[in-house]
Amino acid sequence: MIEARHLRVLRAVATTGSFSAAGRELGCTQPAVSQQMKALETSVGTPLLVRNGREMRLTQAGEALVRHASGILAGLTAAEEEVAAIAGLRAGRVRLVSFPSGSSTLVPTALAALRAAHPGTRVSLEEAEPPKSVELLRAGDCDIALAFRYEGAAGAEEWDDLVVRPLLTDRLVGLLPERHRLAHAASVALGELADEPWIAGCPRCRGQLVQACENVGFTPRIDFATDDYPAVVGLVGAGLGVAVLPQLAVESVRPRGARTVALEPAVVREIVALTLPDLAQVPAVAATLEQLRRAARRA
Repeated sequence: MIEARHLRVLRAVATTGSFSAAGRELGCTQPAVSQQMKALETSVGTPLLVRNGREMRLTQAGEALVRHASGILAGLTAAEEEVAAIAGLRAGRVRLVSFPSGSSTLVPTALAALRAAHPGTRVSLEEAEPPKSVELLRAGDCDIALAFRYEGAAGAEEWDDLVVRPLLTDRLVGLLPERHRLAHAASVALGELADEPWIAGCPRCRGQLVQACENVGFTPRIDFATDDYPAVVGLVGAGLGVAVLPQLAVESVRPRGARTVALEPAVVREIVALTLPDLAQVPAVAATLEQLRRAARRA
């Protein structure tokens, strides 16, 4: 195994022509240079220098190794500088995956703060709902997944192998047309909407809606289903039905023609940032997680 420190000594010896001069250049003693040269010759299994009195010349193997040493050491120096930049947050890359309402509320605030504090750190953003976002994380296709899970839902153990950073608790709210009989109520029992046509959101939210309704004794009649929150709001605003959306999703759109009402019983989801244990130690990932936490506190 050839060590970089031995290559540096060999190059200094070749440049200066002696062990003592190489020692002065490297800031070490002549015996230390001699020991490292012996160690290098042992590693490669062949002499690298021919000593004749005070004169010293490279063997053919020594010349070949010196020729390669400059490129190797330059590459190592560049690698050290790049790693130091990443460790010091002067550079780095983070691949973030988020669900849509997180992308439009928490993510912009967090990334703006991250860029202000560490302008050399670059973040890419892709949208995906859980569990797809969690699959991307485990497959190595992202570094952080912004995800959610509903309170009391099965499968809480699905994140046991991940680092889970809780961000906030997001309460679901009812979304009603402005002229709906309950639009101005302080709160609405979910059962009071049993006979309404429903507009459902993403598949996971849709499943949670059906479960919540069945818990209070009815199955919702879903007339429309869309993953697009502005479309949900637009359909409700046009009087085509009612919906249940996370508060975070409502904050990301302007609910024209619709009003939000508190739901009873309360249904909440936990918003979290997920990463892998090893990635949590990477400075750029840790900094991004911290800015997501701060953004959630301001939400």
